[in-house]
Amino acid sequence: MFDNYLIRHDSLKNDVEGGIVAGFSLAVRHANYRGVFLSLHAGYFLEVDGVEYPVSAQSFEINGQPPRSFEETKTAVWEHWDYDDEAILHIAAPGGLKAGLHIIRFQQCVLAAYGYLPTDEAWVATPPKPGSGAGSDKTPHIVTYELSLNDAAGA
Repeated sequence: MFDNYLIRHDSLKNDVEGGIVAGFSLAVRHANYRGVFLSLHAGYFLEVDGVEYPVSAQSFEINGQPPRSFEETKTAVWEHWDYDDEAILHIAAPGGLKAGLHIIRFQQCVLAAYGYLPTDEAWVATPPKPGSGAGSDKTPHIVTYELSLNDAAGA
């Protein structure tokens, strides 16, 4: 239901740090109308043109804070990501992406949406691997997008 709204279609761009393309980013939204506390958001399954980018290569920018790893957001127990707020998902990938059309496969991973579930304690200790379906909440399937990157230099 929310699948078409998880990524803003015109948001794909390369990230430049110190004049060098260090990776790429895209604007994302949360799939659950209740939003989520950041400590429960465990990252994304993200595959671009057949290359999978693990959670360890991802950082997350929300609520006016600089990008943080999902390891860092585990402690953001009082910080909320509201449904209507857009976040930026940054991916460390030296050289970034080439200009043109890219096929993106995507699924978010949230540890809990509605109170206590039997998986909660296990998932806090060892979060499920994004893309496995566990923790997918309102997006039970990996969603495919076609996004264009217009400026590979990241300007």
